[in-house]
Amino acid sequence: MSRILIVEDEASIAELEKDYLELSGFEVEIELTGDGGLVKALTGNYDLLILDLMLPGVDGFEICRKVREVQNTPILMVSARKDDIDKIRGLGLGADDYMTKPFSPSELVARVKAHLARYERLVSSASPANDVIEIRGLKIDKTARRVWVNGEEKAFTTKEFDLLTFLASHPNHVYTKDELFREVWAMESIGDIATVTVHIKKIREKIETNTSKPQYIETIWGVGYRFKI
Repeated sequence: MSRILIVEDEASIAELEKDYLELSGFEVEIELTGDGGLVKALTGNYDLLILDLMLPGVDGFEICRKVREVQNTPILMVSARKDDIDKIRGLGLGADDYMTKPFSPSELVARVKAHLARYERLVSSASPANDVIEIRGLKIDKTARRVWVNGEEKAFTTKEFDLLTFLASHPNHVYTKDELFREVWAMESIGDIATVTVHIKKIREKIETNTSKPQYIETIWGVGYRFKI
């Protein structure tokens, strides 16, 4: 549930806004002073701020400026003043929107929803999801280089992780030990293919329930190994 802070010195207006936002599924807090609003805005974990411009103590402009120094939280400014200079100043300080009183509560809710959705899209695009492989209880997070087996995280050395990830990324493909050594160790095996065998054994001990009957990494006798899906 998204959390919203309303900083508004007119209690009746703040309560009306709060009622409409809560009916739309938001968690809402009210602060009636600029000083208190600034403290809450900077220390509370809010998803959106609604700031009145004219407040006792610190005004909405100053709150907006202080918040923008440390956060990208969406900010919606409201004011009874219709001067364009106030709107220009507010947007220039980093506010995302500006509404002039009086306005309908339903319009406020609509704008809040729009800004939250936009911010969520921006955050999602800036933080792409990790590249993850999931097969029958085995989860390999290629981005974080972590492995879980049936929800339990397992510790892997660098080459164990690289070898497992390479095989899991090319399922049902049979690779010789020479090919795996060349792909994972980035060099010719030069008679050192036993290294692959040892690493496969260690990987199986960590991911297989029964190493004599592996469900993930299958030995193709006389050829090499295959990751089964």
